[in-house]
Amino acid sequence: MDPTVVDLSRLQFALTALYHFLFVPLTLGMSFMLVIMESVYVMTGREIWRTTVRFWGKVFGINFVLGVATGLTMEFQFGTNWSYFSHYVGDIFGAPLAIEGLMAFFLEATFVGLMFFGWDRLSRLGHLIVTFMVALGTNLSALWILIANGWMQNPTGASFNPDTMRMEVTDFGAVLFNPIAQAKFVHTVSAGYVCASVLVLGVSAFWLLRGRFTEVAKRSMTVAAAFGLASSLSVVVLGDESGYALTDNQKMKLAAIEAAWHTAPAPAGLTLVGIPDVHARETRYKVEIPYVLGLIATRSLDRQVTGMSELVLKAQERITSGVIAYDAVQKLKANPNDLAARQVFELHKRDLGYALLLKRHVDDPRKASPQLIADTAWDVVPDVPFMFWSFRTMAAIGFAMIALFATAFALCSLRIHTRTRWFLRLAVWAIPLPWIAIELGWALAEIGRQPWAIDGVLPTFLASSSLTPVALITTIVGFTLLYGTLAVIEVRLILKTIAHGPVEDDLAPLADPIPATSITA
Repeated sequence: MDPTVVDLSRLQFALTALYHFLFVPLTLGMSFMLVIMESVYVMTGREIWRTTVRFWGKVFGINFVLGVATGLTMEFQFGTNWSYFSHYVGDIFGAPLAIEGLMAFFLEATFVGLMFFGWDRLSRLGHLIVTFMVALGTNLSALWILIANGWMQNPTGASFNPDTMRMEVTDFGAVLFNPIAQAKFVHTVSAGYVCASVLVLGVSAFWLLRGRFTEVAKRSMTVAAAFGLASSLSVVVLGDESGYALTDNQKMKLAAIEAAWHTAPAPAGLTLVGIPDVHARETRYKVEIPYVLGLIATRSLDRQVTGMSELVLKAQERITSGVIAYDAVQKLKANPNDLAARQVFELHKRDLGYALLLKRHVDDPRKASPQLIADTAWDVVPDVPFMFWSFRTMAAIGFAMIALFATAFALCSLRIHTRTRWFLRLAVWAIPLPWIAIELGWALAEIGRQPWAIDGVLPTFLASSSLTPVALITTIVGFTLLYGTLAVIEVRLILKTIAHGPVEDDLAPLADPIPATSITA
């Protein structure tokens, strides 16, 4: 495979995925904030809450439309740009995507129209149920997508079938309850809740600074403060749980995040800052907190956090074992009834994907020298400096969000949030921060999996389609122009909606209806 084609395919998917993920978190969080606000309206019957819900519903609707449009493009790319990926693991990867479309996406599509146009046609409780179903569908969509992505990170419940030369499901329950997928889901949706809370908090603060729509702004800020505080605390707690899941399932990613080049005595210390040196394979000028990484990653004082050098040695062993499995597969292709080859394959099939890493350097992995195997083993190490600094930036923003919402909650509880102008300005400036953290988190998860499209199963450079660089550059430019235009339109629509504010534009009925007799006269 042409490396340029692979790199351009990765670039295109990264651009569309990161762009799509600008809308997903806000949709996830805003949907449940609408449920909370509308629940208050149903319980109190106060029209100010109805106005509040309808305004934030407009913001949700604008964002929802673009989230759906950009998500469809991403799914089509698996067939256009990653055709071998689709062929090799489509039986497993396609199932969660299909369920997402049938079960969750259709649920959203069915109820979202009722949510927007059913205010005067449904009872208060009926409309609240509709809003809840939209929120449920939105979050179920994220669940099935993250089950699919979690399987790419930790491919459980499936195995390679030498008769079909594809991966096939062996335990669908293991795919559904993959620990990586479950940890990613709760962490991701919590981050989405923080994202929506920051937007509502910031816009409310902007109104209060301008002295506009104060009644809606005060109530919106109170909801955002409480929901945001709970969500930001959840992000940190569930992020810790996600890190614990990496200890057993993605040790290389954890080691790269911590720039742990070598296994340290238990319990390992947590590196706050430092300068990872890829060439020397050490972290210079690091500031370390003793014991903390061991406690976070292993929940113990005596278990080690394996370093990258030791993990590379294990990868070298798995490549050697994988070559044996690869040889057995070639024999089975020639003679499917070769029982000896099938027995050898069953012993080494877990490592077949590691042998495929050698195809970057040699056509037939069986011809690889011991030195080539040793050198290739280092390919399993991702971009350590990016992983190291992205995680610390993301974590710093996460703790900043806790401080922001804790302050907002305290000010709202004391009923002085409308007069604390320094905090209102801070809330406005904080609006972009969750998006930065979320984009870094998504990039961290995907780059941390490299060089694998499916961890330990299929290398990324073997997963792409047979396209030309010209075709890829053309589509990248086209998507960039299209999405750039859509981004400008969305931002302008949201800003216009915010500037217009929560004002209902209902047409007043005619004061003196024209009698029918006057028309015929």
